Amino acid sequence: MRLIRGGMSVAAVLLSSALVAKHFAWSHGGVSSSPGEASKRARVVLSQSLPKLDGDHLKAFLVEVNYGPAEASEPHSHPCAVIGYVVEGVLRTQVRGEPERIYKSGQSFYEAPNGVHLVSANGSSTEPAKLVAYLICDRDTPLSVDVTGSSRVQGQSK
Repeated sequence: MRLIRGGMSVAAVLLSSALVAKHFAWSHGGVSSSPGEASKRARVVLSQSLPKLDGDHLKAFLVEVNYGPAEASEPHSHPCAVIGYVVEGVLRTQVRGEPERIYKSGQSFYEAPNGVHLVSANGSSTEPAKLVAYLICDRDTPLSVDVTGSSRVQGQSK
């Protein structure tokens, strides 16, 4: 078995990827034993090259984030690469230097490490929103870091 730098085996990486794929397939109607039916239930929702990783302390996290109607997070940053999938509702997001974006249930997105979230909010004032964030971390680090007021871009909405 080949080891990735830091001692994680290729088999462990493939297994964790397969588990994430099965999670999404189950959440969208189950997994079928029939290859024809399975191809209708599972789809690639995002493919993204990752930044160079050292791999000495490689960790993956799957985090469920729930926003009530009109709820929002304070500006923050993620030291790790983030792949997000909107499970329910509508998500409004803006990373510093990029336009504000709206993601609806079934859509996915990628955020590079250390991007500053100026906006991370439920896009509805009446319905809840839920997303699943898959974070790939190269070292022991907090998953989210608050951004101080002086780090915010002037004139940007929360």
